[in-house]
Amino acid sequence: MRLSIRHTTRYTFENPVTYGLQQLRKTPKSTHGQEVLDWEISVTGGTKELNYIDHLNNVVDLISFEKDTHELTITCQGTVEISETHGVVGRHIGPAPLWFFEQVTPLTKPGSGVRALVRKLEGENDLERLHSLSRAVGEAVTYEVGASDTESTAEEALAEGKGVCQDHAHVFISAAREMGFPARYVSGYLMMDDRTLQDATHAWAEAHIDGLGWVGFDVSNEICPDQRYVRVATGLDYQGAAPVIGTRFGGEGETLTVEIEVIQQQQ
Repeated sequence: MRLSIRHTTRYTFENPVTYGLQQLRKTPKSTHGQEVLDWEISVTGGTKELNYIDHLNNVVDLISFEKDTHELTITCQGTVEISETHGVVGRHIGPAPLWFFEQVTPLTKPGSGVRALVRKLEGENDLERLHSLSRAVGEAVTYEVGASDTESTAEEALAEGKGVCQDHAHVFISAAREMGFPARYVSGYLMMDDRTLQDATHAWAEAHIDGLGWVGFDVSNEICPDQRYVRVATGLDYQGAAPVIGTRFGGEGETLTVEIEVIQQQQ
């Protein structure tokens, strides 16, 4: 399946930005089951300073703000060819060793909630147990927009019993690591069945299984990623794979708008 993606992020400020930098992780890479045919990033109100590959094998673009700007617009667009792999990404690649993804982070630190979830799981092999985990997380955390924020932890999501895709990924990752699996957070794009315009990227989790490699689990949609999914960045948690992180001076009175369009391109 060939997907066409356009992702526009626009910041407006009541007071001008005197200085600012942003790290963008919005560029997908060609990998198993995914071929990037074309991709470009354009910026108005800022400058593309440099591009590099980080320690987790993500493409990073560094953007600076123009001095005294009141508006910054970043547009990412391109075409990606996706093959059906039933969620299997395959062998581990990249500079970070596999054991790196067994680390606990503040957002994924397991507590009594995660450990209780793990004790309930069933399955005769690793893959079955992880599918059981995905179902258990979905049952424990109801999807509800606005129920959490980017600083919400896995344990908090379980305690509240509600959250969004980011929370589902964090709970799954926390539990998978508790079970002894390397696990990581994935941010990317998803072609929706009921609409083409979206206001946020998607997130899911991957766990590494001996003999299979990395396998994706989208708790929010109760499936392993298929041809509608485009992998963009991975991290130990949201903070390592966030589409945008940065800092600035000035820029009070910020208004942020995000528009994402993901459609199937006719071949």
